[in-house]
Amino acid sequence: MSGETLLIKRYASRRLYNTETSDYVTLDDISNFVRDGREVQIIDLKSGDDLTRQYLLQIVADHENRGENVLPLDVLTDLVRSYTTQAQSIVPEFLATSFDMLREGQSKVMESMANPMSAMPGFDAMKAQQEAFLKAMTGGLGGASDASNEGKEDPSELDAIRAQLTAMQEQLSKMGKKK
Repeated sequence: MSGETLLIKRYASRRLYNTETSDYVTLDDISNFVRDGREVQIIDLKSGDDLTRQYLLQIVADHENRGENVLPLDVLTDLVRSYTTQAQSIVPEFLATSFDMLREGQSKVMESMANPMSAMPGFDAMKAQQEAFLKAMTGGLGGASDASNEGKEDPSELDAIRAQLTAMQEQLSKMGKKK
């Protein structure tokens, strides 16, 4: 994903030309660019007018007409009203802030979905116990610093691991009883 704005030129024939790939594109292509996180700017080649807003509104209208309703009727009604009232001055800022919050919330949800267990209380402690258990079971295989300690097991370290395992088993049995 490029950080640069993708420039699309509209020719007199109303065809849209992608200056990055030197080919013609459709509204669906532009919609996909936007969904992929690209910023686009659509310029009329002859007049130099910025047509981006017009085309983005057309994309939204096309999706709504195909039954992909994202905007509830009351929201559309309020938008129409905002063009004729004092609310016109605050609506753009409100919408921008709302969508920023939505994007931020979606990012957090996606992060937590990547590892749903990470939100569980005590997850970090269980993860550390699991790592210590694996280290003890494998005898430290795979780590260069552990190779020098091979065969020299520290009894106090083993006792600590046993205590951690016991605590982890207790936590797991409590979790099983909550169901």
